[in-house]
Amino acid sequence: MSKKNIKSEEKEPAEAKANEKQTETSESQNEETSSADSQNNSNAEVPEVELSKEEQLQQELDAKDDKYLRLFAEFENYKRRTSKERIELFKTASQDVMQSMLPVLDDFDRAMLEIKKSDDKPLVEGIELINNKLRETLKNKGLEVMSVKAGDAFDSELHEAITQIAAPSDDMKGKIVDVVEKGYTLGERIIRYPKVVTGK
Repeated sequence: MSKKNIKSEEKEPAEAKANEKQTETSESQNEETSSADSQNNSNAEVPEVELSKEEQLQQELDAKDDKYLRLFAEFENYKRRTSKERIELFKTASQDVMQSMLPVLDDFDRAMLEIKKSDDKPLVEGIELINNKLRETLKNKGLEVMSVKAGDAFDSELHEAITQIAAPSDDMKGKIVDVVEKGYTLGERIIRYPKVVTGK
């Protein structure tokens, strides 16, 4: 082999390597440009919508209107709740005083039974007048007598049974035979349960 042939064979692999490097470089450049293009295309797909000044102001106004309506609704609920609590407080504020008056009313009832036996009509009428006035005054303050009488069905949520006796008849079994002490309500609340005797 001649020296020329050896040199040409050495040049050929070197040239092939150089060509391969150029090809790799151009491919990587193509990939970078394609990825950059795809990024640009994705950015172009979501264009930012710019609102006009009027639209921005309208959005702010709508947000403030919504906030105002919510605050107004909360305030109305607060007013309704506090007024209800105030009414309940007024109804039951005098509960201690009313409860302390109940034994006096019991004594008044017993006194009226004895006074009615008297022959002195002006005395009886005068005491009845005082009794009625006292009860009307207390009624105006919310105190009312619970309506309970013999023959009513016994209800453990409304009545307090102090004892049981043999029922005078079969239809009185489990019913109220006698009312020993009256019950009272203040507003819608029971402040003293009526004490009753039931039949068995």
